[in-house]
Amino acid sequence: MTATAAEVLRNTLLWAALATALVMVPGMLVAYVLARRDFRGKRIVSTLFSLPLVLPPTAVGYLLLRTFAVDGPLGRDTLGIDLDVILSWKAVVIACAVMATPLVVRTARVSFEAVDPRYEDMARTLGHGRAATFLRYTLPMARRGLMAALILGFTRAVGEFGATIILAGNIPGRTQTLATAIFSAQQAGREGEANVLLVIALVAGFAAVYASEALSQKQAAAATRR
Repeated sequence: MTATAAEVLRNTLLWAALATALVMVPGMLVAYVLARRDFRGKRIVSTLFSLPLVLPPTAVGYLLLRTFAVDGPLGRDTLGIDLDVILSWKAVVIACAVMATPLVVRTARVSFEAVDPRYEDMARTLGHGRAATFLRYTLPMARRGLMAALILGFTRAVGEFGATIILAGNIPGRTQTLATAIFSAQQAGREGEANVLLVIALVAGFAAVYASEALSQKQAAAATRR
């Protein structure tokens, strides 16, 4: 592996990890609310969190670009300060986090729905509050599914391209990721470099999906036994 490929891989993994960390806790809480609560507008909320899954990634990237533009809702003219997001590593993390959100929320929601709510009711009858019940009982019982959500979200962040290239660009050593590096190498005719990066992406993707499938099967088996 060349030094350039190693740098791209290191940056991609770091930014994907930050994106996953950024979205995992709020995504998990949203998933729990969707799994356990009925409220007006629930379908709308669920649809909004699933939108990045069905929209073209470039459309998501353009929406983010307009959001962080100078005159956008989170731009310098609106906030009075420059968040310095566009064409930076922060843009990569934000784009990856947004694109990973649907997978995290949907997978975590299925995991929480697999936990029998009677266990939570029993914990409350023993004097545990909602927060204590969630932390001491619900999370441990849903842990395999939540790990699958974490893995899928991280993998989606690693492979993100469309939204990232719109918001962060493709600047070598600054915002270039594994996906954009493959694109650049192919466009420049550097087939050897593109092939190396492709193999890395294939191996990482296969390992992540395999691990997610194994965890999901264990979660389903544990729910059946209960």
